[in-house]
Amino acid sequence: MSRAVADVTALLGSRICHDLISPLGAISNGVELLAMSGAGSMPEIDLIAQSVEHANARIGFFRVAFGAATPDQTLGASEVQHILRELTRGGRMQVDWTPTEDAPRAEVKLAFLALNCLESAMPRGGSVSVSRDAARWRLTATADRMRIEPNLWEALSRPAASHGATAAEVQFLLAPLVAADLGRTLTAELSETGATVRF
Repeated sequence: MSRAVADVTALLGSRICHDLISPLGAISNGVELLAMSGAGSMPEIDLIAQSVEHANARIGFFRVAFGAATPDQTLGASEVQHILRELTRGGRMQVDWTPTEDAPRAEVKLAFLALNCLESAMPRGGSVSVSRDAARWRLTATADRMRIEPNLWEALSRPAASHGATAAEVQFLLAPLVAADLGRTLTAELSETGATVRF
């Protein structure tokens, strides 16, 4: 994937997420009105409300991971923690975001892409700890069992090795491009019950 294509892809990600936020917000408002009218206790309404919450959480995550990020943009730790808290609520994966200071949005974007890679390797769930020390990042995942696709993980540090990625695995293709833009190299240490990504 060329640099120009990656830039267009990021803009497309931002556009899609932006355009989906309004209709999802409208659905949320509709659910709230139904709840106020007394219909909110119906199981069907609860299901819609939960689905909308999950969709909003995914959009918030994807907006950072796949959207555009300019060099001067930053994200506050509280905003990132809110995104991850909503994303993992009631799910099988838990994320402990330990950085407490604002961080460059492009670096958070790369961390989110790496997190997405780790998530794909933990189909039964697990936990991920994210730390930042002297501008270097480390994501450590633990799970009962990891599902590792060697070719995809090799592509993080050797982009030329990537081949045959599916739409669900696009994060493995994008992460090295974002890392290159930041002048970083991604490394991954993998085992049957854990993985560590550094950049």
